[in-house]
Amino acid sequence: MARLHAVTGRCVTPLSEGWELCVTEPGAVPGGDWLPAPVPGTVAQALRAAGLYRLGDPLPLHDRDVWYRLRLTGEVACTLRFHGLATVTEVWLDGKRILSSDSMFQSHDVPVTLCGTHALRLVFRALNPVLKGRNGRGRWPVRLAEPAGLRAVRTTLLGHMPGWCPPVPVVGPWRPVELITEDGPLRVRSADLRATLEGRDGRLSLTLAADWGGSARPPGWLEVGEARAPLRWTGQGELSGELRLPEIEPWWPHSHGKPTLHAVRASVGDARVGLGRTGFRRIEREPGDGFALRINGERVFCRGACWSSPDIVALPGTRDAYAPWLELARQAGMTMLRVPGIAAYEADAFFDLCDAMGILVWQDFMFANFDYPADEPFLDGVRQEAAQFLDRVQASPSLAVLCGGSEAEQQAAMLGLPRERWSQPLFDTVLRDEAERGRPDVPYIANSPTGGPLPFAADAGVTHYYGVGAYLRPLEDARRANVRFASECLAFANMPAAGALPGVPAVHDPRWKARVPRDPGAPWDFEDVRDHYLRTLHGGDPMILRYEDPDRYARLSRAVTGEVMEAVFAEWRRAGSSCAGGLVWMFQDVWPGAGWGVVDSAGVPKAAWYALHRAFRPVQVLLTDEGVNGLAIHLLNETAEPVEAVLTLTALRRGEVPVLRAERSLTLPPRSAHAMPASSLADRFIDLTGAYRFGPPTHDSVVAALSDPRSGALVADAFHFLQGGRMERAELGLGARVERTDEGWALILSSRRLARSVHIEDDGFRGEEEWFHLPPGKERRLRLIQRHPGAAVPDGEVHALNGLDPTRYRWTA
Repeated sequence: MARLHAVTGRCVTPLSEGWELCVTEPGAVPGGDWLPAPVPGTVAQALRAAGLYRLGDPLPLHDRDVWYRLRLTGEVACTLRFHGLATVTEVWLDGKRILSSDSMFQSHDVPVTLCGTHALRLVFRALNPVLKGRNGRGRWPVRLAEPAGLRAVRTTLLGHMPGWCPPVPVVGPWRPVELITEDGPLRVRSADLRATLEGRDGRLSLTLAADWGGSARPPGWLEVGEARAPLRWTGQGELSGELRLPEIEPWWPHSHGKPTLHAVRASVGDARVGLGRTGFRRIEREPGDGFALRINGERVFCRGACWSSPDIVALPGTRDAYAPWLELARQAGMTMLRVPGIAAYEADAFFDLCDAMGILVWQDFMFANFDYPADEPFLDGVRQEAAQFLDRVQASPSLAVLCGGSEAEQQAAMLGLPRERWSQPLFDTVLRDEAERGRPDVPYIANSPTGGPLPFAADAGVTHYYGVGAYLRPLEDARRANVRFASECLAFANMPAAGALPGVPAVHDPRWKARVPRDPGAPWDFEDVRDHYLRTLHGGDPMILRYEDPDRYARLSRAVTGEVMEAVFAEWRRAGSSCAGGLVWMFQDVWPGAGWGVVDSAGVPKAAWYALHRAFRPVQVLLTDEGVNGLAIHLLNETAEPVEAVLTLTALRRGEVPVLRAERSLTLPPRSAHAMPASSLADRFIDLTGAYRFGPPTHDSVVAALSDPRSGALVADAFHFLQGGRMERAELGLGARVERTDEGWALILSSRRLARSVHIEDDGFRGEEEWFHLPPGKERRLRLIQRHPGAAVPDGEVHALNGLDPTRYRWTA
């Protein structure tokens, strides 16, 4: 049902101040050691604020009880609303238990009457004794998370996955606690709001379950802008109506159009009900054995990453906590984020921001890997959990996919169980029914991955594609595997910037290695995977390089994972590709180090983020090596408008001397993708890919660029190197100067020879673009972004992987 943002006569008071907590032995009465506690928040967050906890230290809260207390004062009949209690919880008011809960994913309303001053207590019982008392045995073992009893308890797997994330126990009132009073004739119990796009018209339907305290029930109105339609009372105590909006401006992902939102209101007599904002869009799954989405009739290539949390300790749910992370996702060109089943449901603010930014959300229900109970009490709790979540996001246009959970089918199949045991009623029936009831406009899939003769087959349904990645396949496998949709892919230990893990030397130190992700029980980790591609693309032995030139090793390590990601997405986005989407595992790190994230835990983009920023451009040029057919140029325009551009193709010898330069003016139709042979631009034969080997190559690199015909500004570029990642280091003639602008600072770069993986090192600033290739004779202007508020004047170095020495820059008046 829709989120009721404002209802006349309803007073919602957040109970966020004055809380204290005390940690005790299981079953013990709290003593005198009480600490201030943030609510919403977690126990680990409170201990961190008090200087009693540091991320990575042991914190045995699952072996302790934790008490929260608050004094309540009032003279009113009201409702206590608990949006989320983690996890086995009792709520006591003046010594009387008023609620018991064993799910952190359910909210609860408890009616109470306040008469003066009252003592409110929340008791979070030790989880480990509860788990020991549950039947933890399923039909298959699970290494991902421990202990096995987690299958029967509704709590997040974050903090329970050794090798994946730090063991942070999620305990406490992690979502808001509110006191709700109502004064006025209208009492809204629930609202069911449905927004759909039918052709070019919007259709909005609303059902309010409501009570009217007056003598006669007045009529109501449903309103969007100046448009309105009547709401009529039914015999079941409901107000119902429908509003049609001709030629409505639809909602689009930001890559394909404008994510237009419309404010929705209802009025009943003098009462006003604010229903937030919604967007009108139509989302459909394409028929066939693959998985592809059409938005408003247009096929959308979904690209982005899998989400963890802005802060694994606090699991915050505020707009301020989400906004900088989601803005980085939008800036990178990501059109979809997946909230995986190992994480937690995000708060309303997450979906509000995704709605406004035009970012699609693939939402797993919070289930992963386990064989879950099939008894009715457990499934009834799941139904309530799913219904409450779907009620919250009923009006959200960004919700694009609902998925039963993560890797349960895969787990069963990979362990060799018979095919009939791969499925579970939880996914095939219970969650499917709730999804169809709550959001019939959103495609549902039972599990991720799923489809094909095996759940993890890449060429059918949805896959978790780690062919290029953990399985060490060559880059060509991205095409050979015929990937249809990768809801997970390209997991690497992405190297952060120098100093991201203060005081810990990279790679060899045990404290560094402890934070490198690994699959439990595997004799390798994801730095080994990264080293494999460093060796494959750049040559040489990474171990020897680390011995002899650790700085060079670190720079190549930062660059190589982004190079792999760019190459794979070029393959998947090319004209004629079978792939309809890819989501990198993962978006952000959960703690400092070389984690899976393309953004580090402090919110600083890594080299891989910059690579995805280029790979995800909505107007794009790509180059693919088609063997003896030569080099193919792929031109993409996802926007709603035609794009006028100049295509330039240049072949360079030693990165400097042009042996071929061809140019063509063209128009890219809206929402189009097409390919052309690079040889069609030249007036003579030149072996651009070195396929025929008629003597030594005449060149070592090829550059394709799209530019604006009026301003000459670069729109997109692509590079092909005949020796792959291998490069000769030379004096490049790399130049850098700094200018002050009305918007801040700009860095202007130029190079005499093609400079590869250009990046800056500046304690106070980072570039809006980094780790890019800079062709000779072209200036590149970068906006500089402050790393911290105290950064005043740029003063740093520009590096290129194929350069001998960095170029120093500083601003002087």
